[in-house]
Amino acid sequence: MLPDLVSSTPMIVLWAVIGYLLGSIPFGLLLTRAMNLGDLRKIGSGNIGATNVLRTGNKGAAAATLLLDGGKGAVAVLLARWLGAEDTAQMAALASFLGHCFPVWLGFRGGKGVATFLGIVLALSWPVGLLCCATWLAGAALSRISSVGALVAALMSTAWMLLLGHVGMTALTLVLTLLIFWRHATNIARIRAGTEPMIGKKG
Repeated sequence: MLPDLVSSTPMIVLWAVIGYLLGSIPFGLLLTRAMNLGDLRKIGSGNIGATNVLRTGNKGAAAATLLLDGGKGAVAVLLARWLGAEDTAQMAALASFLGHCFPVWLGFRGGKGVATFLGIVLALSWPVGLLCCATWLAGAALSRISSVGALVAALMSTAWMLLLGHVGMTALTLVLTLLIFWRHATNIARIRAGTEPMIGKKG
């Protein structure tokens, strides 16, 4: 179990800013522009995440976006933990998630945060992160709906934290879970209506 370390308020604020700036890097948008795949905000849902990048037809770009969006959340946590303390790591985690979802450079219109969430949880506790990734894969495989896998993984993240003894991280995972459900409000409505696109099917 990680030590209970406390930072000064200026340090926490500093890592909140750093975390937000890291999280707000729109890798999906940058990659699609660099690869001449068009303006991502005018494709599909207009989202800057990996799922919408996949709608360009370039699986490599989508995979790279997934890894980079996850990586920026992980880097924010690991740097803050290394140079600060555990509370700064958690603040950097939350800020990087908010940066991805609400990047100032794009008028606060960002992604839904699933890849960044998984990167954050992997960095906070890699066993919990692996359990969340496995939960996402199982949920997506059983339902054949990507967003279902994401929602189930987020919902289970706090349970995995508790199960593995990371009680001090549960408040963060609860907040992140609520934010993910909020960002997926339209997906949830489509799931309930039976109109959410299934994996491997168009529309």
